[in-house]
Amino acid sequence: MSTFVRVPYRGRIPLTRAALMHRDRFRCAYCAARAETIDHVVPRSKGGQHTWENTVACCARCNHRKADKLLSELGWRLRVVPRTPRGQHWRLLAGVPDADPQWLPYLGEPAA
Repeated sequence: MSTFVRVPYRGRIPLTRAALMHRDRFRCAYCAARAETIDHVVPRSKGGQHTWENTVACCARCNHRKADKLLSELGWRLRVVPRTPRGQHWRLLAGVPDADPQWLPYLGEPAA
């Protein structure tokens, strides 16, 4: 066979609220409480980009306290360094808020 109709490719996983919450397992990147919002680690007003590496799930309390500040200004640290997710399972599970914990060993890469 020499003709391919649809060749699989590695596309980028779009940065959406649902995918970001899934990556961070619906936990705040600063205090581990239930996340309700999204935060830019380096605020966009200070040159931060809207990328996987600069966005984290965040509870409303931490997001309000952090406001437009850098982590170094507050003396805060991230629980886990954010990164771009990889793997096809991210496309499938991005909209699933609470995946069954029994699935985790089969999903490959752990959340960031």
